[in-house]
Amino acid sequence: MPILPTAKTPPKPALADLTVLLYGQTKAGKSEFCSHAEGALYLATEPGLNSLDVFQVPIQSWEELLAACAEIAEGQHPFRTVVIDTIDNAYRFCSDSVLKKFKIEHESDLGYGKGYALVNSEFQRVLTKLAFLPYGLFLISHAREIEVETRTGKYTRIVPTLPDKARKIVLGMVDMVLYCDLELTAGQDGQPEVRRVIRTKPSLYYEAGDRTGRLPETLDLDFRKFLDAFQTTVAPLKSPGAAKAPATK
Repeated sequence: MPILPTAKTPPKPALADLTVLLYGQTKAGKSEFCSHAEGALYLATEPGLNSLDVFQVPIQSWEELLAACAEIAEGQHPFRTVVIDTIDNAYRFCSDSVLKKFKIEHESDLGYGKGYALVNSEFQRVLTKLAFLPYGLFLISHAREIEVETRTGKYTRIVPTLPDKARKIVLGMVDMVLYCDLELTAGQDGQPEVRRVIRTKPSLYYEAGDRTGRLPETLDLDFRKFLDAFQTTVAPLKSPGAAKAPATK
């Protein structure tokens, strides 16, 4: 029986169909932002949601995350968006699970990069399955600075706090990379004010990107404004071949 397609797959117009990485400084408002997503369910891998009125499943191990994902996949629930807060801890749980399975203390104990490959393969397997489910997927991470050296000099770049290989896995699968930043502006009285914003376009100095092409370069860290901006423009999603990872790796 033929398995090749006879028609193109249309772009998914709803935010609830996309995978989004949201990262920034601690206490920037990332979790609160995601709480306004349609039918949000938090897989909480670290504390910090006490001030939010949200549905959450406390996650303290990879096995607990797998159990929650299996129940989500069954579809017998009202949720429309899955929020992993944070994806950094989820990766750590994945690593701990693989180390325990093979009775080793560190990934390098298996030799020749095998331990790291096993961890990354398991992490990618589960995230890919989640991304293919008919729900939106928000991955929350913190931010850190790295030093990038080029032939013309060095500069500082802000990236998610995930380990490098895990970061590449996530960047390769998400539709949006949103960087939560602070912007200094002048208030009505002329005094400086701090504005919480989202950066959506690639930059030398931070990781960001929007494969949908719908978002402005900068917008307020406000879910309603973010949703309005996303829904205002009806530009189609770019194909994976036209847009690889949303920013330089």
